[in-house]
Amino acid sequence: MTSPDLFERCPKVELHLHLEGAIPPDVLWQLVSSYGGDPAVPDRKALDSHLQYTSFPHFIDTWWWMTGFLRTSEDFEMVAERVAADLARQNIIYAEASFSPSDFVRHGLSPQEMALAIRRGLDKVSGTRVVLNCDLVRDTGPERAARTLQAALEVAGEADIRGITIGGSEQDYPPEQFASIYRTAAAAGLRLTAHAGEAAGPGSVRAALDALGVERIGHGVRAVEDPDLLDRLVRDQVPLEVCPTSNIRTGVVSGWEEHPVGKLLEAGAYVTLSSDDPTFFHTSVAAELRMIAERFSGDPLELTRKAVAASWMTAAEKTDALAQVAAWWSWHPTDPSSSGGS
Repeated sequence: MTSPDLFERCPKVELHLHLEGAIPPDVLWQLVSSYGGDPAVPDRKALDSHLQYTSFPHFIDTWWWMTGFLRTSEDFEMVAERVAADLARQNIIYAEASFSPSDFVRHGLSPQEMALAIRRGLDKVSGTRVVLNCDLVRDTGPERAARTLQAALEVAGEADIRGITIGGSEQDYPPEQFASIYRTAAAAGLRLTAHAGEAAGPGSVRAALDALGVERIGHGVRAVEDPDLLDRLVRDQVPLEVCPTSNIRTGVVSGWEEHPVGKLLEAGAYVTLSSDDPTFFHTSVAAELRMIAERFSGDPLELTRKAVAASWMTAAEKTDALAQVAAWWSWHPTDPSSSGGS
């Protein structure tokens, strides 16, 4: 049996993380307060209660509320530094953080300015490597997404933007609308993932694969509703960025007992684990790994290796990360109380 504390201390990799959704709660409260607050959230304690949802659309509404308190490049630089410090504290050695430029156009921030501010903040912290995915935000439509992509490409090298995704209201904006944009991104050398099979059903996953040509699927849990699709995912070993607590908190799944991750693992699907929006969903990669190990006998070392292999790391970065992960687990194979380890 693995000690719960080992999940906190082991080296981890996260592939599905929204930077704005990972702002530590005290930092988010600092931002809310600095911009005059909100009568609905009168104090720090009330913030935790505010970050609870009755449905996926309710979560999107709360996300939009949060975007009102990130207004300047200085805000993003500060937030990025604090997010990176929190990732390093968790021993997350590598993370792919999505940022959503079109959600902040109303504040006069350009995607280029936002990306470079985030990079400045991230680079202030050692102990974790954070690369960026640009979230083209399906809710703003394909025309805005195309403009966002072109802006992101201008600073992709300097900001270390390695890929794109589309988050948001999947049920209202199907993947096919963004097919030409994904072709442009691929031609420019960016890596491809997309949110699918979360708020919409298995057809969304199939469209992300066929219309967008994605390499990974963000979430993808509703693929279990279509046996043929599940067989395809298993056969082709398409990496899934599974975020179980997120699905439960937004009402996509009613609880751990009903969560499809068990069926995915049993079928042999390529599962990786992430926290999605850890501040919004009150979770962490360590918590996700622990629950999967306890409920579904998931192997944390194997899940981490799969995340490394499915990441946007370079070949050299993958070699280094795999060596670091293997070395740590070679010294911590079991519960210290039963093995005499440290």
